[in-house]
Amino acid sequence: MEQRTLGRTGRDVSAIGLGTWQLGGDWGDVAPSDAFGVLDAAYASGVTFFDTADVYGDGRSEQTIGEWLRANPDSGVFVATKMIRRASAPDLSAATLDNFRAWTDRSRRNLGVDTLDLVQLHCPTSDVYESDRVFDGLDTLVADGAIASYGVSVETVAEALRAIGRPGVASVQIILNAFRRKPLDEALPAAIEAGVGIIARVPLASGLLSGRYTRETTFAADDHRTYNRHGEAFDVGETFAGVDFEAGVDAASRFAELARAAGLKPTTAALAWVAQQPGVTTVIPGARNAEQARANAAAGDVEPLPEDFLDAVRDLYDSAIRPLVHHRW
Repeated sequence: MEQRTLGRTGRDVSAIGLGTWQLGGDWGDVAPSDAFGVLDAAYASGVTFFDTADVYGDGRSEQTIGEWLRANPDSGVFVATKMIRRASAPDLSAATLDNFRAWTDRSRRNLGVDTLDLVQLHCPTSDVYESDRVFDGLDTLVADGAIASYGVSVETVAEALRAIGRPGVASVQIILNAFRRKPLDEALPAAIEAGVGIIARVPLASGLLSGRYTRETTFAADDHRTYNRHGEAFDVGETFAGVDFEAGVDAASRFAELARAAGLKPTTAALAWVAQQPGVTTVIPGARNAEQARANAAAGDVEPLPEDFLDAVRDLYDSAIRPLVHHRW
């Protein structure tokens, strides 16, 4: 697996990482044995970057990774977590040094480490990015040794650009996939220029780009693809990348045809498309079982995608998806 330097952290991570939201909740139940199987399979496939958050299963995802790290003490896996969503509102009033210390102490206990590799502000409100006090507090945590580096996880390109302008920000996590191309216009070029790493999340548009769904597909009641379909619980852009489900299914069917014509499985093509964008450091698909983890990692070995495929994917976005999402995030 290709290793790339994650921005200002100075650390190398795999081009295909692992998102572990599924191991905490909101995607239906994942048994502990399956969770460990996912981590084992990802690592065996060359993945050296795990992304988690303190709110995934109220800490269950972090705790699972912590157990795995203790069982694999020499793995060298880079673990990124997140904070601020434990607050009743992830706004400037919650972004205090006292809260930061409490949240990072909890994450350090969950993960079983003295120093967190990377802590990301977890999609806070936009006012957080404007406050010097917030970033002074994060600098203090670095100086104290509680965290090695910090970054942000954003909803919008505008938030990404504000964060990239902060000298201490090591990385920006943003939604990027074949149905969510807006970051290519400004965010990724700005990150390259500033030396900031890009962590690409929701690379499969919550599974849409796997090509496995139909208009009749349903999901478990505790799966965010059921309960957040219209943004009832959090930003709707996190669910199917903000694309209307029926329109997304139709467009995904066309994407699958393009992928197969290029000799690739739709999931592999979708992940490779993200990983091969200039400026992307790592892509963090999730997995509910070991087979999915191995298949996701294989996308890191795909040869450069052919130009005719890339052109067709761009045209599909422009005709079917751009009017729905491009102006929103």
